Amino acid sequence: MSYSAVILAAGKGVRMRSELPKVVHKLSGKPIILHVVEAVYQAGVTDITIVVGHERDKVREILADYPVNFAIQEKQLGTGHALMQARTEVNHNNTLLVLAGDIPLLQAETIKGLLQFHTQKKNIATILSTSLENPKGYGRIVRDNDAFLKIVEEKDATVEEKLIGEINSGIYCFQAANAFAALDKIDTENAQGEYYLTDILGILKKEGQKVDVLLTTASSDVFGINDRVQLSQAQAIMYRRKNLALMKNGVTIIDPASTFVDNEVEIASDTVIMPFTIITGKTKIGNNCEIGPYSHINDSLIGHEVVIENSRIRQAEIGNKCLIGPFAYIRPESVLHENVKIGDFVEIKKSDIGADSKIPHLSYVGDAQVGENVNIGAGTITCNYDGYNKHLTILEKGVFIGSNTNLVAPIKLGENAVTGAGSTISSDVPPNALVVERATPKIIEDWATNKKKER
Repeated sequence: MSYSAVILAAGKGVRMRSELPKVVHKLSGKPIILHVVEAVYQAGVTDITIVVGHERDKVREILADYPVNFAIQEKQLGTGHALMQARTEVNHNNTLLVLAGDIPLLQAETIKGLLQFHTQKKNIATILSTSLENPKGYGRIVRDNDAFLKIVEEKDATVEEKLIGEINSGIYCFQAANAFAALDKIDTENAQGEYYLTDILGILKKEGQKVDVLLTTASSDVFGINDRVQLSQAQAIMYRRKNLALMKNGVTIIDPASTFVDNEVEIASDTVIMPFTIITGKTKIGNNCEIGPYSHINDSLIGHEVVIENSRIRQAEIGNKCLIGPFAYIRPESVLHENVKIGDFVEIKKSDIGADSKIPHLSYVGDAQVGENVNIGAGTITCNYDGYNKHLTILEKGVFIGSNTNLVAPIKLGENAVTGAGSTISSDVPPNALVVERATPKIIEDWATNKKKER
């Protein structure tokens, strides 16, 4: 069986109150349309056409790495009109999956179930439906006993029809040739003056074709995004799904309600996630870690047995058994090797920190190569920027930096070199040397007493 899919993504999404197309808005770190496309791919459908319209270049850009086709809907004249635009992109001998681009909670298993049901029943058209306690805003499935009779849009529904809880998800399977033939017979005689895709179901039924409905209990899968409120509701569902999956795979989440993990994040077993933690992007976290509370990590690689407390990690690589925080900031392109300690109010920027090194507190290390077993005292600053360019600081194995040292880059301190507290070092230091740079103190006797007398 060969399958094609058409994803309808041409609308502006007026209720989003945005200059961006609705399907470009992000959910769990990536655009809504990507969630839909990936679900379709995971269901085994690889021949995909996206119908685009408003700000279509933005949608094309997002999907640049995906082998999808595009059809253009210049004027948004309804869902039926949108599918018409994809006529030449679809193999009419295929089974055709049609769905909206604004249903990011849709899962591959639900799509597979629909395709399987459609094929086994030998249907010409199959509608995916679900039941909602509050069906307002959705088209209703009208049945004659158990058999499908019609779909009625809410604006066209009678009072009795509006009481029906079974709704149209907007997800369909068709035999493609029959669907496009029926499209030629629809009109705009409805409350919205649009070409309704749902009208082809009635046409097919009148022609004696087999039209059926698959009622799914996965009601959240068909949740559509029309405004920012629904975007936030969908995000909450996605976080719950991810947290549940992680916990089933051996991750402890102390308070799922206050833990926010993106779909693509990977966390190994026996790691504990404390409350008020945000983990986003393509972050990977190893075994037996403790993350949080109040930590934010994105697009980072975290090793095993790492502790991160009240800290921000961005696009960094953290080795095994590192201890970070509280209140540390690890910036992009930073690498911490095994057993590194980064303490409170330490900022690391684009630096490589060797194994067993320690930067306990109140320091800034930027554009630096730090060797193994280096100790950097409190208040140390790498002066890496001269107003025009960034310069490198090199601290070789075993260096000890006294508190409140300024290291004026470019500079290199050899193995086991030591700086005295309060020094400003602006030239290289050889291995095993002690360097102290302090002004000779000037003491004025009885200065305070004399100052009082002057008053």
